[in-house]
Amino acid sequence: MKTKIFTWLVLFFIAGSSISAQRIKDVAYLSGKNSEQIIGYGLVVGLAGTGDSYRSSFTIQSVTSMLKRFGITVPQTDLKTKNVAAVIITATLNSNLKAGAEFDVNVSSLGDATSLQGGTLLVTPLSGINGRVYGFAQGAVSVGGYDVNTLSGSRISKNHTLAGRVPRGGALKESIAFSQLPTDEISVFLKSPDITTAQNVATSINQKFGSEIAKAADAAEVIITVPQERQNNFVGFLSEVENADVKVDEIAKVVLNERTGTIVSGSSVKIQPVTITHGNLNITIRSFPIISQPNAFSQGRTTVFNNLVPYVSQDSTNTVAIQGASNVQEVAAALNSLKVSPRDIIAIFQALKEAGALIAELIIM
Repeated sequence: MKTKIFTWLVLFFIAGSSISAQRIKDVAYLSGKNSEQIIGYGLVVGLAGTGDSYRSSFTIQSVTSMLKRFGITVPQTDLKTKNVAAVIITATLNSNLKAGAEFDVNVSSLGDATSLQGGTLLVTPLSGINGRVYGFAQGAVSVGGYDVNTLSGSRISKNHTLAGRVPRGGALKESIAFSQLPTDEISVFLKSPDITTAQNVATSINQKFGSEIAKAADAAEVIITVPQERQNNFVGFLSEVENADVKVDEIAKVVLNERTGTIVSGSSVKIQPVTITHGNLNITIRSFPIISQPNAFSQGRTTVFNNLVPYVSQDSTNTVAIQGASNVQEVAAALNSLKVSPRDIIAIFQALKEAGALIAELIIM
């Protein structure tokens, strides 16, 4: 018998050899942009017996406190919370949102509930790290799956039902404070700092407006001096800056995921001339049962011993000479010529990097 049988599914993604232009708003953001992460504690009701048990004492306390606000007093010992679950609500607010805006909120179980499916979030205040309440959340929870248990112990489930979302369930009551942008000078900050990309952003802006108004300060920041005639329509000027096209330069990378066999190669990856020798080792273990039969009238028992004998064989080793690959298509063709498994390709990439033949950054997940 074979010791182990692995089934690999490889996804060899290759970025295009030509770098297409992107909008500045897709790779950078303007100065003054701000966000606020908010959080709240609330209750989800209407669950079909999948809520928190009596062991989640904070749920019982929360239900008791809520009922007191409605003038109802119930001893905690008489409460059954199987249809109620304590949850944490989180959301991220953009500084551009104004009071009255609606936003999505995330809902996550805090106790020992088994599912939030079919539940409704009760009105919950949402506050920032400074303790200020920015808004409230309420609405039906969407979990995007199901989790069904039967009395016999069978279970069928899809996705994760202890976390969900309330689409447009948040209502902003107070806008996030942010500093007013000066109309004479702004900065563009790259999401992935790169000196070449920063210079390309400055060049693109200068070409679009026909004057030297942009200058790259470093790998992450481009400073723009707003022309005097455009300060009266400052928002329109920012819109034109955001929609300007820029060529993004990326470091050559190869990303390997050994758990899934996924290989992602960038467009700038190159391989120097190199010789690769690769062979496979196969281990087979065969079973030879040995039966020990006792003598007559010995009162003994028949014993079976399973004797496992390993055999080792190695496939013929092939040596492949790669004359070099100057683009990602040639890299793929060179590796495909080896006719090896994804796991072996990952090992080959690591060896190429150690030998100095791989001109790229190797990232192993």
